[in-house]
Amino acid sequence: QTWHGTPLKRLAHDIDVSEDTTFYRSGVSYEQMCHSYDVDVARYNYMISPNAFCTKVFQTSFQINRERLIETGYPRNDFISNATKEECDAIKNKYHLPIDKKIVLYAPTWRVRDKFELMLDLEKMKEKFSDEYVLILRLHHFSAKGWKGVPADGFVYDLTDYESIEDLYIITDILITDYSSVMFDYAVLDRPMLFFTYDLDEYRDKLRGFNIDIEKEAPGPLLYTSDEVLDAIEHLDETIENSKQRVDAFHETYIPYECENSSEKVFNMMQGK
Repeated sequence: QTWHGTPLKRLAHDIDVSEDTTFYRSGVSYEQMCHSYDVDVARYNYMISPNAFCTKVFQTSFQINRERLIETGYPRNDFISNATKEECDAIKNKYHLPIDKKIVLYAPTWRVRDKFELMLDLEKMKEKFSDEYVLILRLHHFSAKGWKGVPADGFVYDLTDYESIEDLYIITDILITDYSSVMFDYAVLDRPMLFFTYDLDEYRDKLRGFNIDIEKEAPGPLLYTSDEVLDAIEHLDETIENSKQRVDAFHETYIPYECENSSEKVFNMMQGK
């Protein structure tokens, strides 16, 4: 099991909810939700853990024993580490993105299934940055079915339906996210991240809860209004400098094993087991 990120948000057995909480579109109970994970975990011979933090969390959330956890980088992130300029230009050309402009990617996590309210002021953003940047929107697939999209205007490109967010990482110069595990993969590129956390208290305290203290550990500033996001982009050099200590600590804790050949390392580990 290669999994898909570091769990900022609580998972499976670690979720602390009221007894009447339901999950997924089918509305299953907490016990049924945990059982579905238990059935999956029973099928694993091994599960990849990208850091010591995950090794600890996976044992409680998935009830998996330590002997089946392999600590190494994620194979899927080899592509991010090894991406070439030619590959980046090909992706930009595919979606008619300007080669000569920088790209901001907004990739928020989901809040209410099949419903998303865009809190970024796109008009103001276009007015301030369209000479230098374009903006890509990539919503979580849980939100996408209720998303009506935004009209193409030469600045905003709605690529919510694009199949591989890894492709979008490698062409992006600045990532705007919130509580999404995209932060852990994108960190491999060591590029600026901004955290648009306008609903932090509600999301952290009323939904699934966090495993990580995002206010202390996020590898970038927490921003609570659209204007704060725009200001952070406008003064990007200062934003980067102010975040350097947090970024370094984040890399050391959460992506210590990411490299250009994690796929090979996992293969070799499996060969020896």
